[in-house]
Amino acid sequence: MSVKVTYHGHACFVIEGGGARLLLDPFLSGNPRADIGPDEVEPDYILVSHAHGDHLGDTVAIARRTGATVIANAEIAGYCSAKGLNAHALHIGGGYGFPFGRVELTIAHHGSSFPDGSYGGNPAGFLITVEGKTIYFAGDTGLFYDMKLIGDKGIDLAILPIGDNYTMGPDDALRAVQLLRPRRVVPIHYDAFPVIRQDPQAFLARVAAETGVEGQVLKPGDSLTLV
Repeated sequence: MSVKVTYHGHACFVIEGGGARLLLDPFLSGNPRADIGPDEVEPDYILVSHAHGDHLGDTVAIARRTGATVIANAEIAGYCSAKGLNAHALHIGGGYGFPFGRVELTIAHHGSSFPDGSYGGNPAGFLITVEGKTIYFAGDTGLFYDMKLIGDKGIDLAILPIGDNYTMGPDDALRAVQLLRPRRVVPIHYDAFPVIRQDPQAFLARVAAETGVEGQVLKPGDSLTLV
């Protein structure tokens, strides 16, 4: 069985596999790089890495329209539950087996607050296992050495921020690839705002030259398949 991964700009993805559609960090409204709007997605689950507006995004509106279950830390899940949405709370280091596969929350070095400034819980990354494939979605994070332990699990696809300023830049993201040792890497979280402009092709050229790991730049709307 295969897993289809489609990019929709900034840090937003749809992952299709295990009989389900997972929507990650649905920042679509107001996203200058988004190729679709919030009314054009039909997820079964929405995974939210942290509460900042460019990641929480359109979660509430999409979940209310579709009935999708929000998977996030306890604070974000509670926020969604209070709005009458379906939600499943996890916390760092914890995981759960869903009908489509397993989701585990990893650490991420960043902040997390809701648009009104209230506390959004610990930021997180996701380890998503679907159809026997493991995807590491780092979320917004700086480099941390425990990425080596994450890599020990065997990563088929690592989705890593490269924008700098708010997250890892290309230099630290390259070191992250060295620690994670994934089979493939896709860069995210760049170019949506002037302060995070980067050259993803130059980053992947360095990754290939220094690690031998295959990389792919996805434009909004592009997909890749894990088989």
